[in-house]
Amino acid sequence: MAMNQKRIEKLIREFLEAIGENPGRPGLIETPRRVAEMCKEIFAGLKKDPRRVLKMIHGEKHDEMVLLKDIPFYSVCEHHLLPVLGKVHIAYIPAGDRVTGLSKLARVVDIISKRPQLQERMTKQIADNIMEVLKPAGVGVVIEARHLCLEMRGIKKPAAVAVTSAVRGIFRKDVRTREEFVNLVKEK
Repeated sequence: MAMNQKRIEKLIREFLEAIGENPGRPGLIETPRRVAEMCKEIFAGLKKDPRRVLKMIHGEKHDEMVLLKDIPFYSVCEHHLLPVLGKVHIAYIPAGDRVTGLSKLARVVDIISKRPQLQERMTKQIADNIMEVLKPAGVGVVIEARHLCLEMRGIKKPAAVAVTSAVRGIFRKDVRTREEFVNLVKEK
């Protein structure tokens, strides 16, 4: 199903009325349109397949760890529809001359984060997509994120950071490889 901008606009007007606001007042007249436009952008990953961006660079014989750190992301918590923001660290060990461009790893993060999401699921999806397409010796993914649903409402714990990880292949089987990955992520 495609995103229905007109319906989003109608629902945002109704939402504003339901919270006791006047959607016709000057500051809010354009809000329904702006929110609908924003939805196109922040939920752009809903209909995209992250596996399609993982193109291989053939002829490279590299079998050591490749790490891309501090990939910024913005997502939306599916429980409260509030922002989640943080950074992703991805490492993989190529096998069979299957390497990919670093930008492709960042694109996978963008696609998976731009949908209503849970951090735990996002971590797993990034690792699983890379394993499936590149078939590396292993993959490690760590996500550090702030959840505004945790900061602005409920328990109200500003600056709390959630950390999740997913390890596949050699990162799961070999403690030294996993420790190397974790130590490299920690380095500033």
